[in-house]
Amino acid sequence: MNRRRKRPNWFRIIILSLLVLGGAYLNRFVIPNQPQFGVPSPTPTRAPESFITEAQEYFKQGKLIPAIASYNQAIVSNPNDPAVYVALARVQVFAGQYKEAQASAESALLLNNDNSMAHAVLAWALDFQGKYTEALSSITRALELDPNNAIAHAYYVEILVDASSNDVGPVDAVEKAIEESNVAIALDPNALETRRARGYILENTGNYEEAIREYEEALKVNGKIADLYLALGRNYRILGIYDEAISAFTDANALNPEDPMPDLLLSRTYATIGKYAQAMQHAESAVSDNPSDTNLRGNLGVMYYHNAYFEESVAELGYVVNGGLTEEGLQLDAINLAPNSPRVVEYYSIYGFSLSRLNRCGEALQIAQTLLGRIPDNEVTAENANAIITRCQENLIQTPEPLPVSPEPVLTATGTPTPAP
Repeated sequence: MNRRRKRPNWFRIIILSLLVLGGAYLNRFVIPNQPQFGVPSPTPTRAPESFITEAQEYFKQGKLIPAIASYNQAIVSNPNDPAVYVALARVQVFAGQYKEAQASAESALLLNNDNSMAHAVLAWALDFQGKYTEALSSITRALELDPNNAIAHAYYVEILVDASSNDVGPVDAVEKAIEESNVAIALDPNALETRRARGYILENTGNYEEAIREYEEALKVNGKIADLYLALGRNYRILGIYDEAISAFTDANALNPEDPMPDLLLSRTYATIGKYAQAMQHAESAVSDNPSDTNLRGNLGVMYYHNAYFEESVAELGYVVNGGLTEEGLQLDAINLAPNSPRVVEYYSIYGFSLSRLNRCGEALQIAQTLLGRIPDNEVTAENANAIITRCQENLIQTPEPLPVSPEPVLTATGTPTPAP
């Protein structure tokens, strides 16, 4: 009766309770979800080859972004195959992801520095970034490793043309490009890149009808590549076949709606034939695709002017002349006015006319003086500047229409058309 009752050990009781509860949780929720030995998993791991096949099919359909995603999944599954990095880089170039393509090609070279195609695609990606000296070095290495690499010869054509137009590379770059295009076609006449390269050199030597035929041959290989429709449209536009140009640019826009270039070219083409409402719509779409591009803002300002939206025109062209912060908070850099830049001259001229329409003549006269001072020997520029001055001095009701100062876009200044190379 006098024995003391022991106090309960609450610590031990809590520990035992937690163990019981933990065991019950494991038994109910964890163990049933564990794969049983010898039983196939309900979500089997995919082989990298299946991702590659999927990516190739997406590319055939012109679905470049899904193709890129599938190639990336293949790389996650097997990160040691340089051929997958090369295939990824090729699609990234077609999608306009040039820096990403460069990185993918460089990853391939880390795995195999003697891979001719890796050097070739790297050169192609560098070319699109304006790194012509590096591109020439990489493509030379690609051809040293495999002189029969038809795709490398095709890339060499484009690099030579682009380097020549920017005063880089060999003196005989165009002649060399003609030779390389013939070699590429001889090695593989059915490759998309060889036909594309042949079209490119024909376009840049003024042989537009022949270029169209080559781009059409490339489209027979893959009719879902937006870049080929852009090239086709450019040549139709230069030839003045505007319906076909609009059709080609529209196809490019449908295949790659996030790229502002189809909308820009549609805008310029509609403006050329006097359909300014459509031109303005596509100019707005181009800016929506890339609101940080000052050049696209300038084009939109031109189209606003032609639709009599003068205040909007001044706002957009003001970014070209002065730079500034957009309503979306984007900082835009001004574009310097310089000789041999007809598109920029157009922007400045239309800016002056728009200002004069709003009776902001102090600013308009400054633009006129800038045009005369920086482009003194251009007849069209002088006439536009003097028209702005006349409008402001005489306070005319009607502003003289600006003369056209921006020619049809060509890739290089090749002068008069030459015989087909």
